[in-house]
Formats: sequence, structure tokens, C-alpha cells
Amino acid sequence: MNSLRLRSLPHLLLALVLTFAGVQQASAQGAAADVNKKGVAPGATAAATPATATTPAAGGGDAAAIAAGDALFKGNCAQCHAVNEQVVGPALAGITKRRPVSWLIPWVKNSSKVVASGDDYAVALFNKFNKQQMPSFALSDKEITSILAYVTSQEGQATAATGGPTAGNAAAADGKADAAGAEEGAGKYVDILLIVLVVVLIVLVVTLVIIGNLMKDVLRGRKDLDGRDIEILEQRFDWGKLYRSPVMRGIVGTVFALVLLYEGVQSVMAVGLTQGYQPTQPIAFSHKLHAGEHQINCAYCHTSVYKAKSANIPSANICMNCHSQIKTESPEIKKIYRAIERKQPIQWVRVHNLPDLAYFNHSQHTQVAGLQCQTCHGPIQNMEVVYQYSALTMGWCINCHREMPLNTKDNKYYDNLVKLHDTKNAGAPFTVSSNGGTECSKCHY
Repeated sequence: MNSLRLRSLPHLLLALVLTFAGVQQASAQGAAADVNKKGVAPGATAAATPATATTPAAGGGDAAAIAAGDALFKGNCAQCHAVNEQVVGPALAGITKRRPVSWLIPWVKNSSKVVASGDDYAVALFNKFNKQQMPSFALSDKEITSILAYVTSQEGQATAATGGPTAGNAAAADGKADAAGAEEGAGKYVDILLIVLVVVLIVLVVTLVIIGNLMKDVLRGRKDLDGRDIEILEQRFDWGKLYRSPVMRGIVGTVFALVLLYEGVQSVMAVGLTQGYQPTQPIAFSHKLHAGEHQINCAYCHTSVYKAKSANIPSANICMNCHSQIKTESPEIKKIYRAIERKQPIQWVRVHNLPDLAYFNHSQHTQVAGLQCQTCHGPIQNMEVVYQYSALTMGWCINCHREMPLNTKDNKYYDNLVKLHDTKNAGAPFTVSSNGGTECSKCHY
């Protein structure tokens, strides 16, 4: 009977360990599922829900013009203006009643020229807002008219005009918040359960060890034990024998060699790879605040993303379009003032940098291909401090070229190429690779 108790002790310990491991694995799988649900896929955007209008705006303009004006307003005007309240510049509600369209068009295109002409209204407006110069915009008359149509359609709708949520959006946001809160609460309960299980397991192990030692002490004092019981009672694990075992030495040596080989290969493959690079910048700029919460269009600050080979770093005067009047006492904003006073550029640290041997054209991907910023830069609208989201390796680029279909609709340049491709590759999409996007000379020449 006593020997049966001694033999069952290791089995009980093993069962407890396996039970705990199973619970931990299930919890890890649940956490991984939560990560998959919450993760941001490349190409996802967090753009604001555009304000819509189902009826023509008062004073002219149809739904198409209003929709176009909505996009243009958010991309060019929303950083300094709101429709129904003053931000950096005046509220735009009633602008078409205050000034005629024939006056507004040249004002948007080049306000400095209008002020310099001595126009009384322009000079008064310029002085009222502390002589803050409005940037010039290379917009067509039709685009400016569509912006005015959108502004007219939004008059009196303070919440929607300032970028706040509409009733439907608010309900959706509340639903998402509730779901996120429920997931977070469930995660906390799982963590608490794991902690309790760990504590219970430790207590059980310690208790079983104490009981086992007590049982051995009691059994050693008995004289009615047979040889088998005494052998089990006095048995010791021979660690020296395990160490001297050729099989064990071979297993340990093999595992050690494989670990070294794996680490060596990983180190070689990581040469030049800077994924996750997140330098400290000279000014604490938050993309989460500007691009996320305030939904400032990326092209407002990075003015060349759609028209140049490289995406430029914003100059200090772009910051001053807003911060000449917003948060002027902030220590971080004062750093911008000092840079302007000293006529020195802000020493921003570059995050994304391709090697000189590779050619990359930013506008080719944003303007021609129509890629969103998040496709390569990840959830930029959620980053307090920007980091390199994607690997930016040659393999990463080539995989994208192999999978990304080309938009050939209404482009006669591709008509014959698409026909030849479909003839030889029936059913396969016409990708960047199909158009020679994986040829060496495309990026290396």
C-alpha cells in the first residue's frame, strides 16, 4: 500500500503540470485570436466618414459637386477652417453671402495678391487674424466652386462640419467601444485566472513535496517493509549517469549546434534590415493626434507625396499655419519658433530609408498606383512616435509587385498588353509583375 502511494506521487505532479500547460496554451490561443481581430492590416485606413448630402446645396451645386468639395475641403481647408466655428481662420458659414464667388476664387488661389491689391475686405480680414497669411492653393475654378457648395450644404450642421461624429457614427463608435471594453474585461479575467492557477499549482507542489518527505520519514521508521518498498524509499536519481550518457550528450550537442546555426542565419538575414526602427525626434510630434484624432490629410504636411520621387519632410512654416495661434505656449511648439528665428531647419531624423542601389519613386505608387499610406507605413494614424512598420526588403517589394493588380481601366496604354496577357494567362490578374515590375532594371540600373 505504501509503495503504491509513493509510485502515484510523480504521476500526480505530472498531471498537474500538463493541466496547467493546457490552460496556458488555451489562453495564449485566445490572446492570439484577439490580436488577429484587433490587428491592422497593411492598406487599412482610418479616414473620417465623409459628410454626405442628398440634396443640392443652397445657392447651387449638386450632390456630385458637394461630394467632391467634401474631399477637397478636408484635404486643403480643414486644417485651418471649420464651417460653423472659428478655428485658425474664420468660420466659413455664409461665406458666399459675405463675398461673391468672383472674389472668393482669386482669394483662395492667392490671398497675398488680393491683400496687396488694397482690397478693403481682404486687408481688414488679414489684420483681424494677426496678419496670418493664408497659403495659396493651385485649385481650379470648378474645384473651388465645389468647396463652396460643400460649405453651403454644411451650414448649421456644427457637429458634422467640425469633423465630429454623426448620430450613426456615434452609435457605431459606442458599439465598438463596448466591444473593446468587453474584450478587455475578458482578457483581465483570463489573466486573473492564470495567476490564481499558478499560485494554486505552486501551493500544491510545495504541499506534495512536504507530504512526500513526511511519508518517507514515517516509512523509514517502520520495520515491516519488504525489499521492494525499501528500494523505492531509498532510490535516488543518478544525475551523473545522465550526464555521462552518450545519447544525452549527443542530443544536447545537436540542439546547441542547431541554435547556433539558427541565430547565425537570422543575424546574416537581418543585415541592413531596420524594421521597427523608432528614433527619438527633436520635437515630440504625434501622428496619432494630427493624422488620427484631427484627421489632417497626409498631403497637407508632406506636400510632395503625390507629385515627387520622395516624400518631403514638412517645413516649419507649414506647422505655423496652425501653431501661430494654437498651443503657442507649448514647450515643443516653442522649439519650432526658435528654429524659425534662427533660420535653421529642424533636424528631423529620417525613419524610412532605402539603400542607394535601389530606385524608388513615391509618386508612382501614390498617384499612379493609388496606394494608401498605410499600405507601406502601417497604421500611421495610431503612432505616437513613427516607426518603420514594413520590412522594405527586396523580397517584400517583389511580393507586392507579384500580388498587386494594375488598374488598367479606361487607360488605352494597357489595352493591347492586357489582351496579350489574357491570351497566355487566362484568369490570372494583370499585376505589376505582368507589366515587368519584377525586372531587375526597374529598380537597379
